[in-house]
Amino acid sequence: MSDDSGLSISGPDSLRGALLMVLVGLAVTGYGGYDYVQQSDAVRDAVEVNATVEDVGVETVSARRGVDHEPTVRFSYEYDGQAYESTSVFPASIAPTYDTESAARSVVSDYEEGETVTAYVAPDRPGDAFLKNRTTNTPLVAAVFGLFFVLAGGWSALKQL
Repeated sequence: MSDDSGLSISGPDSLRGALLMVLVGLAVTGYGGYDYVQQSDAVRDAVEVNATVEDVGVETVSARRGVDHEPTVRFSYEYDGQAYESTSVFPASIAPTYDTESAARSVVSDYEEGETVTAYVAPDRPGDAFLKNRTTNTPLVAAVFGLFFVLAGGWSALKQL
């Protein structure tokens, strides 16, 4: 197929697009895998500290399929004599989101402003404390999503050759 200039649309440009899909997919897959390993290490090595809840809420996040809801808790704590503040409910960098506001609120329902709670600190990342000392599958979902990009881009690239 060609456009008005007579150039082929299914040539080098679509091969570049397919290769770009592969690269983006590899990056997303790699980051998802890295984040899963990081959160697993953080949970394994976590040290308990007392934290003071400063703010609790749910943020609305635009998503491809509509709106998602992310539970948020801002809390302050001390580790090794230094003051820190964090907003991580879970140890993963890729935060889980929920389809409904009520589902997100149920995640943070145990926390109230001014309350003292237990937070968890990975000694190698003292500024990234979190409240729930367990892993989430969100980084794995990102990795699988990236894998689909790799496969689709690879398939498209092979068709171009």
